[in-house]
Amino acid sequence: MEHLPLEVIGNILSRLIGARDVVIASTTCRKWREACRKHLHTLSFNSNDWPVYRDIATRRLEILITQTIFQTTGLQGLSILMDDVDEFSASTVIAWLMYTRETLRRLFYNVRTTPNVNILEVCGRQKLEMLFLANNSITGVEPNFQRFPCLKTLSLSHVSISALDLSLLLSACPKLGNLDLVSPDIAMSDAQVTVELASPTLKSIYVEAISLDKFILEADGIERLHLRDCVLELFELIGKGTLKHFQIDDVSVIHIDIGETVDNLEVVDVSNFTIVWPKFYQMISRSSKLKKLRLWEVTFDDEDEIVDLEAIALCFPQLSHLSLSYELKDGVMHYGLQGSTPLENVTVLELGWTVINDLFSHWVKELLKRCPNLQKLVINGVVSEAKTHEECQILAKFTSSIVHLMRKYMHVEVQFEYD
Repeated sequence: MEHLPLEVIGNILSRLIGARDVVIASTTCRKWREACRKHLHTLSFNSNDWPVYRDIATRRLEILITQTIFQTTGLQGLSILMDDVDEFSASTVIAWLMYTRETLRRLFYNVRTTPNVNILEVCGRQKLEMLFLANNSITGVEPNFQRFPCLKTLSLSHVSISALDLSLLLSACPKLGNLDLVSPDIAMSDAQVTVELASPTLKSIYVEAISLDKFILEADGIERLHLRDCVLELFELIGKGTLKHFQIDDVSVIHIDIGETVDNLEVVDVSNFTIVWPKFYQMISRSSKLKKLRLWEVTFDDEDEIVDLEAIALCFPQLSHLSLSYELKDGVMHYGLQGSTPLENVTVLELGWTVINDLFSHWVKELLKRCPNLQKLVINGVVSEAKTHEECQILAKFTSSIVHLMRKYMHVEVQFEYD
């Protein structure tokens, strides 16, 4: 160990989880203290990693963090995540940021202060590439002054911000590639809650727990879109056909439009969502490059609708992963199985149920026939804790039928997953 270069020791210390471990390790000897001072590039203070932070008096905690930060000379990553900790002095927090901002590339910030610290003002016009901001507020964004010329990733979690300031913030990040919005508090000036965002460089957006009347996103280079636990009247994506990954999970939306962006779609993942199948199919039908289609625990707006396997086989010739889980109904299910076009490239088939019945076994059997090159079958089911004798009999009958069926497909790996 005594022959290790200072730079290597600095890398070792930077890989430790918390600042407390860094401080302890740096006391090993003079050489390690020097490496900590000159070559430490990542430092983390996280109340979840070390709950004792919550028991230390705030003034004492401020002193400990200040002493630790000011012993470094070139931090590139700083994480200060203080959940359930009393408010810090704004002047102290500003001192931490001012000391590190010239070298800082990554900032993870969840600190309550009095008054609020304007992160954009302190860290703007620097070399920051990643900013994670939680439980804070952003007001009065000035794109010309509070500019982030190097920022590539922006995450806002439980942040209060107006729709206008959010739009201006994106315009202040000319290299932004990834955006996460988690439960933002969108302040509006009128009764209709509308957010309009535009970014020519944005590649990926994740939106969770947001309620809006209108959400319009203009992103010419968008490749990944994930909406989760959202309530929207209208969602519109304006792009230029670069979207590859489209995922919606537990979203309530009256009208969704991803326009002309579907030609290069490779993954469509929809779960806990009400589908009007003709409209949904029309929306994605031009996605001839689609490789994964997942429709999980979906509800059809019309009870007579069902997923049309023939249309899927014809429109998505490159499909290799198919996941289906929805309520099966006699008669309607048979309509979905009509046609004979095989799913030639499907190698992974994932099927699920909420209420098991005899239809499910038949459904599995027919789907296996349509997948001549299948390699893996995953069966997901829900088994209640309080099972009646009849339910046990149904499950036993189903298990036996699957065992018997799979004797014809010895080359296929079978996996069962029960909740």
